[in-house]
Amino acid sequence: MISIKNLSHVYPGSRKNPPRTAIADITLEVEDGAFCILSGPNGSGKSTLFRILCGMTKPSRGEVIIAGFDLARDPDGVRGALGVVFQSPAVDKYLSVQENLDLHADLYGLKGAERVERFTEALAWTDLKDRLNDRVETLSGGLARQVELAKCLLTRPRVLLLDEPTTGLDPNSRRNFLSALHRIQKERGMTVLMTSHIFSEAEDVDRVAVMKGGHLLAFDTPAALRRQLGHEMVVIQPENPDDLAAKLRDGMGLTPLRHGTELRLEDIKTSDSLKLLDKILSKHRAEIRSISIKQPTLEDVFIHVTGGKGENGSDEDKATETAA
Repeated sequence: MISIKNLSHVYPGSRKNPPRTAIADITLEVEDGAFCILSGPNGSGKSTLFRILCGMTKPSRGEVIIAGFDLARDPDGVRGALGVVFQSPAVDKYLSVQENLDLHADLYGLKGAERVERFTEALAWTDLKDRLNDRVETLSGGLARQVELAKCLLTRPRVLLLDEPTTGLDPNSRRNFLSALHRIQKERGMTVLMTSHIFSEAEDVDRVAVMKGGHLLAFDTPAALRRQLGHEMVVIQPENPDDLAAKLRDGMGLTPLRHGTELRLEDIKTSDSLKLLDKILSKHRAEIRSISIKQPTLEDVFIHVTGGKGENGSDEDKATETAA
């Protein structure tokens, strides 16, 4: 449903700054009816890719096909198949819920019985039925997000793009929003591509894509990504990470990975975890604040794939705004 082939985008330079590659030859296929999470550190290229898919930025080269329409040759066809929820609110907070929905329906030419049917359908899952005459600015963050999604659903999109839609929501509102989103996605067979930094949101999706520095580093099911790190891992909080890392390498032949103040030993068989933990403690107990055995999570996969560090230097969002 979303086909991206050899996609690249370079922001032009200036006298002070050289050109910057935001997307570097990405190829990605999201199947019809799949729910995909796109993640990556700041400056990874997510925002640029999102803007390209929405038709807001023209890529330097490459091909994007959405719902069978070529984005470069038939942008109107793509827009007709898309629903978009931006990270920043795209509803008028001074208008009521009903007025926001009416405005969107007018823009898409929805009238008569079809309009009534679409409104009923778009609001059926929400908690907005008794708040239609309330101004959006009076709603909680969770309800305001419901307005955003209900507005998009009025047009029955085949593909739904969401840019960190749960940003700013409390845990309960986030859980309710995602539960509704998954239910609607399955009922309608929509293809969903959503950017997120919250790894618990990716546990139940079909595919997870991880970007860094404009490159696609991983794209697979959550289970397959976790398997890359083996059955278990040992996580150590040492007094001096650099010193202990050297001792583990030189004295024990281990290969610890540094993440902040942590050291991680990955791809360990379950039967070997306790033995390794005991061996490390017997030699270095005084240098360790804490040590634990854990099964890899998607956050661990993200840390492993990206090296655990965000991009230094230019800020992707600022570059995107400048280019826009």
